Amino acid sequence: MNHPESAIRLRDAIATRDPAVIAACFSEDYVTIAPQNPSLSFTGRDTVLRNWTAIIARMPDITAAILRSSVNGEDIWTEWDMRGTVSDGGPDALVGTAIWSTDEGGLISESRFYLAPVNRNAPRAF
Repeated sequence: MNHPESAIRLRDAIATRDPAVIAACFSEDYVTIAPQNPSLSFTGRDTVLRNWTAIIARMPDITAAILRSSVNGEDIWTEWDMRGTVSDGGPDALVGTAIWSTDEGGLISESRFYLAPVNRNAPRAF
């Protein structure tokens, strides 16, 4: 499948496991909206850098795969599967969808973030 350039750039940046390279995929004034958990919403590339620094520290062998993607007007839809080994026994996978827009330079400028940790031991809700 041909994925959008911004998604491929982010996937390849994650493969470097360098938080600065990952953060460089985002605009300085990047906005993330987390509809399922609004307290996780934030603004700024500096927060992307802090978040990815923590993710890499916790899961130093993280890999990222783009499962599906689609472009709808200004929106880029991507489905992700990120996995790695964790030392603290916490979730070892992050899966879900991110819907984003890019700026004129192709940097991710805004996203609606629906990725969540996989909880293999959660009770069945329905």
